[in-house]
Amino acid sequence: MVDTALIEQAAAQIRAAAESRTPCGPVRDIVGTETDIDVGYAVQDVNTKADVAAGRRISGRKIGITSKAVMEQVGVDQPDFGTLFVDMEYGDGVSIKPGRLMQPRVEGEVALVLDRDLDHAVHSFNDIIRATAYALPSIEIVDSRISGWNIRIVDTVADNASCGLYILGGKPVPLRDVDLRTIPMRMDVDGETVATGEGAACLGHPLNAARWLADVMSNRGTPLRAGDVVMTGALGPMKPVTAGSTVVCDFGPLGTVTTHLEA
Repeated sequence: MVDTALIEQAAAQIRAAAESRTPCGPVRDIVGTETDIDVGYAVQDVNTKADVAAGRRISGRKIGITSKAVMEQVGVDQPDFGTLFVDMEYGDGVSIKPGRLMQPRVEGEVALVLDRDLDHAVHSFNDIIRATAYALPSIEIVDSRISGWNIRIVDTVADNASCGLYILGGKPVPLRDVDLRTIPMRMDVDGETVATGEGAACLGHPLNAARWLADVMSNRGTPLRAGDVVMTGALGPMKPVTAGSTVVCDFGPLGTVTTHLEA
């Protein structure tokens, strides 16, 4: 395991970048590894605990790297996760003020909201269905504190899985009313379609991603709880956006969600 002092140094570098809105160098240059995902989580944990101690409230978790192509690209065989905070959450149609993001990119995702704890060591697919209150269309705005998105797996995990902000649609849909595996996703930026996909692009089914997360979080001693939001992962490629952009994601029977980045 990497020396604790280097873990703290890497965490401090990311915190400073977030606070100053000035991207920093890669974490891997400090911790000396590009591929050790446990080192990335050790850095992430330091900053998550610091955020909670400072009064930020956890609202759920996000799942990243849910497509096989991206896993191969970054050299891993599993997704990753990050922590969502209440101050990262926006409602449908709410504009985002300037200065909240540094290097934003957008993804269309299915969000789940839980009404039961998921605290077993191993969860079934049915456990996830029974624990889900409803699904929502969502946009994740991923953002990197690492300059130029010059990241490897240890960098993005350390940087809270490149969390930025997330936007939730306002019409909850029970799972009985929608097949998340086959839902379409179309993402438009300023009226132009920039990405398409479907539910099956997310580990074969967004509930598969949620099941993976439930097992991981429970075994880490921080299980998913009733009320948590779970951002299950992108249904299509992420795309960069700039100040002034309007993003609309249409998920067919799951509904639409919109956000605008103020200039």
